[in-house]
Amino acid sequence: MSTHDTIPYPGIPFLPGNTFFDVNKTDFRKPHSLDYTNGYAVRRRPTLGIGLTLLPDATEPEPSTLLAKLRASNSARPSTPATSYAAQTQHQTSPARPRFVPAHVAFDKVVLRFDAYFKQTVHESAEQYHLRRVRIHYFVEDDSIAVVEPPVENSGFPQGVLIKRQRLPKSPDCFYDVRDFDRGKNVVFYGKTFRIVSCDEFTERYMLETEGIRLSPVEHMPDDPYQASRTRPARGRTLAERKDDRLRRFLENDRKVLRFFCVWDDRDSMFGEAREFVLHYYLVDDCVEVREVQKPNDGRDPFPILLRKQRLPKAFKDLS
Repeated sequence: MSTHDTIPYPGIPFLPGNTFFDVNKTDFRKPHSLDYTNGYAVRRRPTLGIGLTLLPDATEPEPSTLLAKLRASNSARPSTPATSYAAQTQHQTSPARPRFVPAHVAFDKVVLRFDAYFKQTVHESAEQYHLRRVRIHYFVEDDSIAVVEPPVENSGFPQGVLIKRQRLPKSPDCFYDVRDFDRGKNVVFYGKTFRIVSCDEFTERYMLETEGIRLSPVEHMPDDPYQASRTRPARGRTLAERKDDRLRRFLENDRKVLRFFCVWDDRDSMFGEAREFVLHYYLVDDCVEVREVQKPNDGRDPFPILLRKQRLPKAFKDLS
């Protein structure tokens, strides 16, 4: 279909070759006939043609025609005001419906947190089991569950996300929902039994106000016998044994560094100046490191280490 408007002439058949284009027309914009209402594509009847000209069948009716139609419709109605208005209003008005809100909008970022633990069996060891503390996150938006183990330093276990967020099966034909969780209750995820002992304040309030469930009393989180044996104080040792015990010093003083701010004042010599330094003392192995404080436009090379990390003797004359 051509984008130009054709001009038919009276007395000439409307056939190809018998129509002419309007050479004065310069606007060839095409109006759209598709709109979106509440997220849905809706087609409407176009009222404008190419160049935004009014279509012949879309012209506005004359006021006299509208008045005649209005009188005809009023004459067909009953003359009783109660029947004309009250009854008509009663039948035409529909009851107000609540607005539909999808679950991913109503429960967005609503997460319930339960504190739990499970026992991991240890074979061929003096310990019978290791008690591992976890947090169960329940996402109300889609009933998905995630199990996360908070990291414990020097635990020897790969920690973090144990079960990624997903819907967990309760039986071959159903999944876990929010009513399956309570304090003092066991839940089984993929053959592993988790004991729920507590939850946060928001979870308790949500279960009571939204689900109408009053949770059971809080249980005490048991202690791990293996971690208790590791934190048990060792037998008393002499001062010489404590000083030479490198393993004990590593466990107690690892990543413990003392920091001192000092100044090297060399202004008495020619071209001398006061330079600022930072002295680091590592408690784990008694090493010392001296670093220079770099300042912008100080004219020095960017090598801040004056003395690398090493054992520093008190008297150099005794080294020979």
